[in-house]
Amino acid sequence: MSHLVIVEHESVVAAEPADVWTRVTDPAGINDELAPVLAMRMPRRMRGTTVDRVPIGMPLGRALLLLFGVLPVEYDALTIAELAPGRRFLEKSSMLTMRRWEHERTLTPAGPGRTRVHDRLTMELRVPLSRLPYGNELARQIVTRLFAHRHRRLARGFVGRRVA
Repeated sequence: MSHLVIVEHESVVAAEPADVWTRVTDPAGINDELAPVLAMRMPRRMRGTTVDRVPIGMPLGRALLLLFGVLPVEYDALTIAELAPGRRFLEKSSMLTMRRWEHERTLTPAGPGRTRVHDRLTMELRVPLSRLPYGNELARQIVTRLFAHRHRRLARGFVGRRVA
């Protein structure tokens, strides 16, 4: 029987929330966070736009995930379920390996020129992965490490920038 796996990660970035929001909702910023481990090829419907400008609750298509930017290993059938521009988005999707994938990202001010970035990931593996003895724990470890990596990359993107 499958069960939900929940992973949370939080960090503080040395940038204003508006600047962080611009970066985390832009496909180039998303890919910078994932690099060099993964690259995400956005669905046609999203090309030329950002996460905060897509229709809410409407499937956007499959975003292909490429290991090291070249080898297709997964897809994300993207749907932005909720959006609070400048503060929060909630993606509710499915993937090749996951029956349920939810990514909630929240930005809150953390002092002058600082933003707290909080990610909450909720996932449910598909059969047969969910039946593996340590399948859920392996998924938890992979997602935990991936989002720690993403947060480091996000913070690094603002190093050396002047705060107005």
